[in-house]
Amino acid sequence: MNIRKLILEGEGVTQDFKKRIASCEKIAKTMVSFANNKGGRLLVGIADDGTISGLKSEDEEKYLITRAAHFFCKPALEPTFEEIYIDDKVILVAEIKKSEIKPHYALGEDKKWWVYIRINDKSVLASKIVIDVLKRENNEHGIFLEYSSKEKALLEYLDQNERITSKEYSLMLKLSRRTTHRILVNLVLSGVIKVHTTEKEEYYTAS
Repeated sequence: MNIRKLILEGEGVTQDFKKRIASCEKIAKTMVSFANNKGGRLLVGIADDGTISGLKSEDEEKYLITRAAHFFCKPALEPTFEEIYIDDKVILVAEIKKSEIKPHYALGEDKKWWVYIRINDKSVLASKIVIDVLKRENNEHGIFLEYSSKEKALLEYLDQNERITSKEYSLMLKLSRRTTHRILVNLVLSGVIKVHTTEKEEYYTAS
């Protein structure tokens, strides 16, 4: 593993730097967002700006990550570890695989369980629609998609416009929140539309 190359890549969808592990809640949030996405790695002993600070005791960091993975993530995660020495300093790399049993929840400081997904270099709270998509991705039976006038209206709108939010779609067709939710989840799972989550809003585009 070329640690310098990884550091140069910076933080992103599949990578996060930690100078040290400060809290089980915070690290659980990051690990869950990796597992719910395409996996990722934690580089512990690296500052946010990519400076190699190293660790005094990698065993303590390993213990905190494992504790967070087992007791602050639901279902529990199993990170794998590698210790790398660079410039006489030790860096701990913790790999979190993409999960086959999504969604994973992280225990927050409010003692509630929350689902996070990874957007760029941030772990962002997942919406109810995204949680439903994650749950049903595990379903091997596939999606039976019936195109009613509601689906057609959405696809026609996206043919003329770049994006739409669930609220805009709901208002456009005067749909209940539940119906809007069901249609959007089905269309995302069938690959007809894509969901885009940002820190500020969630919107949909044609695939």
